[in-house]
Amino acid sequence: MFNSLSEKLESAFKNIKGQGRINDLNVANTIKDIRRALIDADVNFKIAKEFTDRVKDKAAGSKVINSISPGQLMVKIVKDELTELMGGKEAQFNITGNPAVILIAGLQGSGKTTFTGKLAHYLKTKKGKSPLLVAADVYRPAAIDQLTVLAGQIGVDIYSERENTDPVSIALNAIAEAKAKNKNVVIIDTAGRLAVDEMMMNEVANIKAAVKPTEILFVVDSMTGQDAVNTAKAFNDRLDFSGVVLTKLDGDTRGGAALTIKYTVNKPIKFMSNGEKMETLDIFYPERMAQRILGMGDITSLVEKAQEQYDEVQAKRLESKIRKNQFDFQDFLDQIQQIKKMGNIKDLMGLIPGMGKLVKDIDINNDTFKDFENIIRSMTPQERANPDLLNPSRKARIAKGCGKDIAQVNAFIKQFEQMKQMMGAMTKSGGQFPGMGGMGMPNFRR
Repeated sequence: MFNSLSEKLESAFKNIKGQGRINDLNVANTIKDIRRALIDADVNFKIAKEFTDRVKDKAAGSKVINSISPGQLMVKIVKDELTELMGGKEAQFNITGNPAVILIAGLQGSGKTTFTGKLAHYLKTKKGKSPLLVAADVYRPAAIDQLTVLAGQIGVDIYSERENTDPVSIALNAIAEAKAKNKNVVIIDTAGRLAVDEMMMNEVANIKAAVKPTEILFVVDSMTGQDAVNTAKAFNDRLDFSGVVLTKLDGDTRGGAALTIKYTVNKPIKFMSNGEKMETLDIFYPERMAQRILGMGDITSLVEKAQEQYDEVQAKRLESKIRKNQFDFQDFLDQIQQIKKMGNIKDLMGLIPGMGKLVKDIDINNDTFKDFENIIRSMTPQERANPDLLNPSRKARIAKGCGKDIAQVNAFIKQFEQMKQMMGAMTKSGGQFPGMGGMGMPNFRR
């Protein structure tokens, strides 16, 4: 996420992070490099200049040159300004009403329909709501099909009228259906176009006037940069939407849309999405995003993701087993499944301060765990529970079952035992068992 921008900002800060003397020229060069990095990230020149002028004024007021840690102070100033540029603080999401009506708008290809499914999943699993999805795109049968599939995946109801060509009546009928079935949130997926046109604008405006939505969310493909910002302005001028959703943040995005859309339309970014899985939807926190952009990580989000999968009873049971040196392969397999539920492994590692830069060029994904899982699943339940049973003949059978050779199986078992010892030593020294997020991982290779 924003790797290119992060690298260029880090390079800019090198002017004042080194051992050399800090002076006005160093600071001026840093400001110039920050502006160049923002422009390269597809930030409008006027916005980039205003941003760096504010950084320059604050740097002078904070006496960066006379500071003991000028580099750290400059990074903090930039982080604070980035936070303000992206909205300052978390925006509230209004789901009051019976039912609350949420209208989703955006261009075709922006990830609008996928987001609609993700939002329903979020409201169902994290807010305890009973959502109804509404397929109001009357032009593309594939959009109705896609939303139907997503609804089935997440276990929510969908309302559609394939023969009806009037999206306003579909939306109104869906709200009546929601009331009859005690659904407390209605999420309307509207039609998109490849570009802004008057027909689309009129249609969405008419739906808005008829259903009086609690929230109107504009979905933006963050990979389109400044074009996305311009499109958002056109939609906002007509719809006066309540918030923005950034999608495709897992792609090669330069960051211009995330950085400047709040400034341009004066509407907050409420959600961000990265990936196809229904779980990959997060509330947008400007300060956390600023930290990620500056390579400072995002420990708060990492902890929150871990807590969503955290089972206190199970964690206490595992801690007891670790203290007694009884942690087994089945426990390890269970923990792998919990880690995978948290999201993409590489993205998770990027939330750890300093790790994003280290892993950006390394191919890390959830398939990394497949070797571990395949070896363990080739064991019998008795072998998983009691590693001491693994004699040479059993290892040979396991190797054959998972398609590995005995040397690889032996390497995995050895590293698993080392991990057990490490965790046991940690708990005996008084450390708290951290759950899945703090467990070491064997360095198994094919």
